Amino acid sequence: MKNKTAQTGIEFVIIIGALMAFVSIFLLAIQQNTSDQSYIKENILLKDIALTVQNEINLASESADGYSRQFDIPQRAGNLEYEIIIDEKMIYIETNPLRHALTVSTQEVTGDINKTYNTIRKTSGTIYLNQ
Repeated sequence: MKNKTAQTGIEFVIIIGALMAFVSIFLLAIQQNTSDQSYIKENILLKDIALTVQNEINLASESADGYSRQFDIPQRAGNLEYEIIIDEKMIYIETNPLRHALTVSTQEVTGDINKTYNTIRKTSGTIYLNQ
């Protein structure tokens, strides 16, 4: 009788161990999927900011002299700090710490971009940003 109780106890421990392993694998898979979705969302937000700036510059380049407009871009891309630079017909945007980075081509621009309020204008065929 004592032998049967020990066998039942061992079987119970094995079943509980297997159940804990399956639950751990399931939770790990859910966490990985959530992490992937978060990464994709952050990338989309960063791309949206870069494309907004690109569209504003393209709109100014296609407009007549005297064009002026004010626009803003968000200070953060979701929960991430980012840096945006316009240099040599390219818009560079990257997160801090470096998790995402993106480059988008654009027209020649004189000036720098701010992470809040920006003024773009076209005078004598030249596009000025925050000047």
